[in-house]
Amino acid sequence: MEIQQSGNRFYIDDKAEITFYTQDTDTIVINHTFVDPSLRGQGIAKQLVDKVVDYARENNLVIVPACSYARVVMERDASTHDVLK
Repeated sequence: MEIQQSGNRFYIDDKAEITFYTQDTDTIVINHTFVDPSLRGQGIAKQLVDKVVDYARENNLVIVPACSYARVVMERDASTHDVLK
């Protein structure tokens, strides 16, 4: 399964996605994460969060994790704190 990007969305077909929007010139907001029940328990949602974290680093952005899943993942994972706002 390959994670693809289209605009402000990373996704795997219609089975999983994470979306974000631009809040200001240096901030994006993760507002939604979804993984189809058939893929749950495989770490897919974490991989999607990691893709947004990589995107933020590449573009010198910080992330506001409005999505509750993304917030918990980022708060628990110290390696993401450099882009956590």
